[in-house]
Amino acid sequence: MLSEALQHVEGPHVALAVTHTENQTDVPGATVLTSGHPIPDERGLKAGRQIVSLLSEACEHDQVIALISGGGSALIPAPVSGLTLSDKIRVNEALLSSGLGIVQINLIRQQLSQLKGGGFLRHSAPAPVTAYILSDVIRDDLRAVASGPTVSPIGSHADARRTCIENGLWHELPKAVRAYLEHSIPNQSHAVQATNHLIGSNRISLQAAHGCASRSFDAEIVSDALTGNVDDAAEQILQATRSVTVDRPKALLFGGETTVRLRGSGWGGRNQELALRLAYMTQEQKIPGNWVFLSGGTDGRDGPTTAAGAIVDAGTVCRICNAGEDPVALLSNNDSHSALSLAGDLLQTGATGTNVADIQIMLLVP
Repeated sequence: MLSEALQHVEGPHVALAVTHTENQTDVPGATVLTSGHPIPDERGLKAGRQIVSLLSEACEHDQVIALISGGGSALIPAPVSGLTLSDKIRVNEALLSSGLGIVQINLIRQQLSQLKGGGFLRHSAPAPVTAYILSDVIRDDLRAVASGPTVSPIGSHADARRTCIENGLWHELPKAVRAYLEHSIPNQSHAVQATNHLIGSNRISLQAAHGCASRSFDAEIVSDALTGNVDDAAEQILQATRSVTVDRPKALLFGGETTVRLRGSGWGGRNQELALRLAYMTQEQKIPGNWVFLSGGTDGRDGPTTAAGAIVDAGTVCRICNAGEDPVALLSNNDSHSALSLAGDLLQTGATGTNVADIQIMLLVP
């Protein structure tokens, strides 16, 4: 994003990018920093301080251009006064294992940050801000993309506190975070409003995939809002697949972002678990014809692994069993990465540099 933007910037400027290690590259005329994702780290804390410092130097004669994509919530932790990086890490870990959707997660994150939920604008004022945004959020609620640094917050302290309590997270939060959320603060108006442009989304990627698949398959976008628990998502995909008459090659496309409720100590991500779960379910609910199923993250990373997701078929479960492991036990331990590695079914793309949530593709032939 920054490399392209700098091709259109004339005159003196200062450019700074923060990304994760896999995307690190030199950008002439810019400083590129790396940070931890999905768990914030000390590098991200320093990057957040550098951004705050840079924005505070802007004046009304400057133009601030913000390039925002999903992942920014973890990449740039900038805790409010009284909270530490350790507090933020513990909150993030609790949220990522909670099964909450991204809007609920980022509602909570916003309340604890100097930059999220419009905080970017407070630090850049009085300079005007223009933001170009790649959305990894289904239905493209810009308040939730990277926790909305250039838009209004999703909710208030009270909303965040209530969400934590209702979902059994309150006592998993650090004491300092609970104390901070227990004190309501007035909504903070911004001295400057941003002009926000959506330049990429999951739906746009789905349409591109549909165009490609249509060259060889009868292609259909079944859903552009595949969300919720991976168990339910796998069932939804399986039912859509079983309802199709496979009289010619067909491609069923889905887009969205599912969630996993962590119960075990295994390694994996939502796309890997979704793919493995669907492969296991087909042992009893047979799919007509020959099939192959892909579930992948568009950024090339699924959870804390190097895989983007997985590509499974009717032989996946047998390959795991033949390797001497029990796929049911691995699933119960949230160890989809190990299972799919044994099956040879991991999808390895490397970092793509673009995050617009997840895509699932079911290919069927007679």
